[in-house]
Amino acid sequence: MAENTQATEAPATKKTNKTFLIVLILLVAGGAWFGISKYTYAQHHEDTDDAHIEANVSPVIPRISGYVADVRVKDNQRVKKGDTLLILDDRDLKIKLDQANAALATAQSNVGVAEASTTASQANVTSYQANVATIDAQIETAKINVWRTTQDYDRYANLIKDHSITQQQFEQADAAKQTAEHQLLVLQEQKKQAASQTNAVASQSKATSQQISVANATIKQRQVDVEDAKLNLSYTIITAPQDGLISKVNVQAGQFLTAGQLTFSIIEDDNPWVVANFKETQIAKMKIGQKVIVNVDAFPGHDFEAKLTSFSPGTGSIFALLPPDNSSGNFVKVVQRVPVKIEFDGADPLVKQLRAGMNVDVDVHLDAPSAP
Repeated sequence: MAENTQATEAPATKKTNKTFLIVLILLVAGGAWFGISKYTYAQHHEDTDDAHIEANVSPVIPRISGYVADVRVKDNQRVKKGDTLLILDDRDLKIKLDQANAALATAQSNVGVAEASTTASQANVTSYQANVATIDAQIETAKINVWRTTQDYDRYANLIKDHSITQQQFEQADAAKQTAEHQLLVLQEQKKQAASQTNAVASQSKATSQQISVANATIKQRQVDVEDAKLNLSYTIITAPQDGLISKVNVQAGQFLTAGQLTFSIIEDDNPWVVANFKETQIAKMKIGQKVIVNVDAFPGHDFEAKLTSFSPGTGSIFALLPPDNSSGNFVKVVQRVPVKIEFDGADPLVKQLRAGMNVDVDVHLDAPSAP
């Protein structure tokens, strides 16, 4: 009996050993195939799941402070560039525009006054110059009169010596000579005064003419004030800077907004792209223009075709609020991530359904560059 039992167990043990050996060989072959396939794949592909969708985000920011009069949009609404989003109360700015226009009208009238004053001053200068010319003519006449009376005096002086004339005639000649001389002195003094007045009026005319330049400069300044008031008034209507979707609108009518305050954003959905953060050890073979397959979690099983377009000039950590300082004594080497920009092929209609922030997986084909 013992011999028969041993004879039965021997073939069973051999069969078990043979099965185990076959399974082991299959496992080794499967492991080898898996390792070789992974190695081959790694030689021609670089992938990462540290990636997400990005899009252009335009903040809606008022340029002036004011109260909200009307909100024309709502959450998640699609808008076109130039559509009205918000309207601010513009009554104060209209008053300022009216004040600027009034100041401009005043400045323009001041130019007319300055021009009229200049014309009057120039007329006064001409009048005084004519007065000086008249006095010059009178002086010349007085000089002739002095010469004539002097000649008469000299003749009468010779005649009085011979008693050819009376003393009265001589005194009359002497008086005429003195009167002519005094008249000449008076006219010469009047000429000095007239010349002085002419210079004063000319200076006043020059100053008045300069007021025209000042008035014209004031007009330009008031015109700038008017344009500034118009520009500020136009800022009360806030329009969309681009096409896209409105984010959550946190603005209500009657709310006071300050200049530069972020109200909400417009997200462009026509041209999204992917930012993939590859390890610094992965980018050695990656080049601009290589083909990329993008898998979005929101659309499982769908391959989005794209291409690698650019590399970030620095790693993600270098742009952090507190960048690392490797000179510190407690330095620990950590593999860094390099952001890479990947753009979609615009022919895929599902691209427009992608939203900023979605998680994606990217696969860069190292041996299949995309057409430029």
